[in-house]
Amino acid sequence: MATVISPLSSVDPQAQLGDDVFIGPFCLVGPDVTIGNGTRLDSHVTLIGKTTIGSNNRFWPNCVIGAEPQDKSYIDSTTSVEIGNNNQFREGVTVNRGAEKEDGVTRIGDFNLLMSNAHVAHNCRIFNNTILVNGVLLGGHVHVHDRAIISGNSVVHHWSTVGTLAFVSGGCRVPRDVPPYMLAAGSDDPELKTLNLIGMQRANIPLKTISIIKQAFKLLVREHQPLEAVREHFLSELSDGLPRELLVLLDFVDRTNKGRMGRAREGARTAPQVVKKDAA
Repeated sequence: MATVISPLSSVDPQAQLGDDVFIGPFCLVGPDVTIGNGTRLDSHVTLIGKTTIGSNNRFWPNCVIGAEPQDKSYIDSTTSVEIGNNNQFREGVTVNRGAEKEDGVTRIGDFNLLMSNAHVAHNCRIFNNTILVNGVLLGGHVHVHDRAIISGNSVVHHWSTVGTLAFVSGGCRVPRDVPPYMLAAGSDDPELKTLNLIGMQRANIPLKTISIIKQAFKLLVREHQPLEAVREHFLSELSDGLPRELLVLLDFVDRTNKGRMGRAREGARTAPQVVKKDAA
């Protein structure tokens, strides 16, 4: 199907548009924007900066994607946003492009739902099939792994990681990593309350594996046993080897323990910056 652009929108002629793109009224699309097939901008959507968007995404009114990072060190380098396929960006979502740190890119994968007024700061990475509920705020450099859910009005500290299939309850302040498969709750300093059993079941994780993760949760969180002792326990108990989900959990906890302030990626602050654009 043909691409449709409202005459009330401003689309730079250098922007690259795929097939069957719909751009409703009062949108702004900048010269360095690429939009994949079947993507829809309802109205009042702003796409600027070096922003690459895949296929079949939808942007509801008042989204702003690719604006400069809210980082005082940013000096107008050519950083970017990369968005995959089949994502939904509800009303008022903001996604900032990268700052001159790490590789200078803010990344969003596939099949994610970002609800109204969610904010994704510079250099974040959102993997696949995640949900950011209304009003979620991600600080810079946050990673949110596959199928994680962060509930409404929660705030995730920069450089924190939310693991695979983790669930963060509403109104949480998240100052450190949340391990895979776990449910964190509490407004001031959230605790790991239990496992995200519903999420694990929906992801078709075998019941035997869920039982093993329950045991790991008890040993690590309830009894505070050392990670290596827990690993050795399962190596001796499971003759068929450790299931992939358990390895994901143990490796995640290991990286967090080796990090700083409860954040595995905190040390990346000191990594070299990306090469900056030459001055005009």
